[in-house]
Formats: sequence, structure tokens, C-alpha cells
Amino acid sequence: MNAPVDVMQHRAEVPGKFGIVDCDIHPYPKAGALNQYLSERWRKHLFEYGKFNCGPYADRGTYPRFSPNTCRRDAWPPAGGPPGSDVGFIREQLLDQYNIAYGVLEPLLGGNTSRNLDEAAALCSAMNDWQAHDFVDLEPRLRASILVPQDDPDASVKEIHKRAGDWRFAQIQLGSKTSEPLGRRRYWPIFAAAQETGMSIGLHIGGTQASAPSPGGWPQFYIEDHQMLTHSMQNQAASMILEGVFEEFPKLKVVLIEGGFGWAPSFFWRLDNHWAKMRDEVPHLTRKPSDYMRTNLWFATQPVEEPEHPGDLRQVFDWIGWDRMVYSSDYPHWDFDDPHQAFRFQMTETEKRMLLRDNALDVYTFR
Repeated sequence: MNAPVDVMQHRAEVPGKFGIVDCDIHPYPKAGALNQYLSERWRKHLFEYGKFNCGPYADRGTYPRFSPNTCRRDAWPPAGGPPGSDVGFIREQLLDQYNIAYGVLEPLLGGNTSRNLDEAAALCSAMNDWQAHDFVDLEPRLRASILVPQDDPDASVKEIHKRAGDWRFAQIQLGSKTSEPLGRRRYWPIFAAAQETGMSIGLHIGGTQASAPSPGGWPQFYIEDHQMLTHSMQNQAASMILEGVFEEFPKLKVVLIEGGFGWAPSFFWRLDNHWAKMRDEVPHLTRKPSDYMRTNLWFATQPVEEPEHPGDLRQVFDWIGWDRMVYSSDYPHWDFDDPHQAFRFQMTETEKRMLLRDNALDVYTFR
């Protein structure tokens, strides 16, 4: 296999000649692309019965927001196929134009949203083969995510061990909407395998939306639903911390992707205050909740919050910690964040390198 290309020949305004790491690039399969990676049984099953979905985040057809796949109008490849399906066009429109040294693939509409756990395992394995062969083999700056059927921990662990030694995979991908909060012990075998293999967890918005997105029920408007996406991230952060995941797996690295981050200061202020009063209920915690945030959690930047005064956003970065932030573009979606324009406040060169490259190199597995 060829080594990654020399990115120093490409555009290099920030962060210097070494290139940017983009932690959120969405690939989409062309029609029938997964068939070669599925057994005859599952090809026949999907043809006859279809995928038994729980209702993933981007599987609704609202126009124009979700038509189709939340993508930019200019992201349609000239050669055909959906946005995010043509490696050459991704290379031209994203990797070369923005000097991307590494780009982490975050497949949506994957197998981990199926209610049928055997189907989910088969689809996840096929999606992983598809990423590796149809994307990374063609463009080594791209790196795949290990999709797992998270409600089947045994199958998930098997898939992690199958892929973790493959240089083409940079992380394990889970969804933020799960059957139970991720801190529950049913999911701990996945975290154990992640820590054992040194792979980070990419917790991306979406997943198995088997119930209403809010405790108050189903919203009337899309704008309500969209706002609620961040709640799933908050709930998962609290669950993993309070149920002792990071005490049991202290080297575990979890990146919260596409769930925002402006909520973090007030969320952890409140959580720390609750812990100070009720810490006897969770005696397994040896530190306050915000301390675990600063050792085990990272925040991907897209969608960047845009306050009226950009300096307010810098204060959020300062409180969370510059070493906790990683850049993500969300390509090819309509709310793509250009690394040259998304951050409207002054940064030092050191802060730019941390945000756009160095932190991601510490979190992800790039071989």
C-alpha cells in the first residue's frame, strides 16, 4: 500500500505547511455499492425485506433541509452519484483546497441503526469494508471509522478487534442516540476493547432514535428537533462520567462530534455543583465531573456556535481548554465549516495548530 501523499505541496495558510486534520467527513455509497461486501444471504434479505431501521437522524425527507442527505448543492460530483461518493471530487473540493492532511470518515445511514442485530452486524462489516476499499485505498489521506452494532456488544468487540490493527481505520464510531445511555454496563465491553486497542470513540450525532427526541415528546417543528440534537450529547457525557466509565477505563478517549460545544461550560458548572452535594451517591467517582471532561472528552467544532460577540466564543474555548478542541468540517453537508472562516476571533499560531491539527493527532490513530 502506498504511503500517504505529501500534503506540503497543497494550500497551506493554516496551520502552516503541515496540513489540517478534519474529523468529520461524510461518505455516501452509490447505489449498490455495499453489495459486493455483503454475503448472498444479506443481499437477498435486504432486497426482500429492506433495512429494519430504528429511525436514524438523517433518514427523513424534509425539503429542502434533508433533500437529499443534508448536502451542499455544489457537492454533487460531475461524474454522478450522491455527494460524498466520489473520492476524486472529495480530493478536489475538500482535501486539496483546504490542505487536509488527514480526514476522518463518519458514515451516516449505517448498519448500526438496524433493529435486527444480525443485520446490523452484517451492514456494519460491509460499511467498514466499503470505507477501506472504496475510499482509503484510493486516497490515503482519508481514514475510516469502525462502525459497530452497539446494541450487540459481543459483535461490536469482534468487529473492533478485526479492524483495529488496520492502518486504514482511525476510530470507533458510535451514535449519540442509543437504546440506553452509554454509561450503562451493557456497553462497557465496547469501551474495554477501545482502550485495549488504543482506538478513540467518535460519538457522532444520530443513531438509534427509537423514542421521542425529548422528555416532553415529539416536537412539532424541525427547528425544535434540530435544537434537541445537542441534548443527546449532554446526556451521554453525563452518563459516561457519572456511571464511572472513565474510572473503569481511564485511558478511553471520546470525541463528541457535531453536537456543539457552547453548552459545555454551564453544563459542567451545574454538574459539578450537583456532584458536590450528592457525591455520596456516586462514591466510585474520585474527581469532579469537569475533571473527567478535561482528561477523556474532546469536542469537534462543527457546528461552531456564532455569538453576536466573537470574543464570547473565545471564552468558551478558554474554559473548555484549547487541548480539548478538534476541527471538523461536516463535508459535504450544507452547514460545512470552512477552516479559514469558521472562527471569527483571534488565535495565536499555537492555538491554531492545536485546534486544526495537533489535538487530533493526539486523539486519533493515524498510522
